[in-house]
Amino acid sequence: MDEKQNKKSALHEKDGIPQPESFSAASLQKIVKSRKLQPSASELISGILEHDKVALSRAITLVESTNVSHLAKANEIINACLPYANKSVRIGITGVPGVGKSTFIEAFGKHLTSLGKKVAVLAVDPSSTISHGSILGDKTRMEELVKDENAYIRPSASGETLGGVARKTRETIMLCEAAGFDTIIIETVGVGQSETAVHSMVDFFLLLKISGAGDELQGIKRGIMEMADAVVINKADGDNVNKAKLTKTEFNRALHLFPAKKSGWIPTVATCSAITKDGIDQVWNTISEYFELVKANHYFEEKRQEQNQYWMLETINEQLKNNFYTHPEITDLLEANKKAVAANTISPFAAAQVLLKKYFK
Repeated sequence: MDEKQNKKSALHEKDGIPQPESFSAASLQKIVKSRKLQPSASELISGILEHDKVALSRAITLVESTNVSHLAKANEIINACLPYANKSVRIGITGVPGVGKSTFIEAFGKHLTSLGKKVAVLAVDPSSTISHGSILGDKTRMEELVKDENAYIRPSASGETLGGVARKTRETIMLCEAAGFDTIIIETVGVGQSETAVHSMVDFFLLLKISGAGDELQGIKRGIMEMADAVVINKADGDNVNKAKLTKTEFNRALHLFPAKKSGWIPTVATCSAITKDGIDQVWNTISEYFELVKANHYFEEKRQEQNQYWMLETINEQLKNNFYTHPEITDLLEANKKAVAANTISPFAAAQVLLKKYFK
């Protein structure tokens, strides 16, 4: 045989990795079935109380679900976890987009876990009006914190709820508390509407600002400042240090214009850098001082009780609204009245009365 013929061509195909035996149809069905199989409520409850993050995530998915069949299961889980809840501190963090909320929360969360705290971050993402999915994806923006064993990050699309606050955030807080998280951080969208709802479910409200914005007394931002227990000027690093100090002075002056808080706490202003970590420890010291005060004067318990009553009424309002719009006799009548209102053959108020009269009848 010719020597040239013995040499293998450059195009010779080498033996590849041995292929596994083909799955039988029965095996494939078994895999699909196991993936579709949902754990029972009791299994999820046990997992949560054993601090299993997977069980916690699956339970939160049930709570957030709009599927009517999931409601009973979700309520069973919440009721079982309730005795183990209310043992955390709840901190709301807000600020306009671009202020560095996610970077701050990651640095703040890492500081807390270094102190032995177990931190749950409930980040309410803005929702796309087209796909209805989350836009920002906080898990991708908090790369270090998401890998921390003592931290848990749950991004939730805000959907179409008022102010961009996820409808079931309140219940999610209780599940996280039952799972052993002692510090709950709620990040708002920061567009000026969600703050009131978040304020009604947290113990401490932190407002993040940046230097040079010049908006300490403008419109809705003034309303947010009235709710704030502390204002933190972020990005106080590099060339911004002096600007941040000047902004701190301006905000201190502005805060004196607001009425005294029922809690007896005097809001503070501080500077920090989420990048260099300067001032992060001082933020936690301030929050700790606040909790010492409100627990001593019993405002902490009083506020929690008021919040529970508020959320009971909000739940009633939401349920009534949902029942109205899903009522079989209302849906057809609603469409007809919408067309009549658009055609100016009936006033919006008269159409509303027709629908309500029908519903309550």
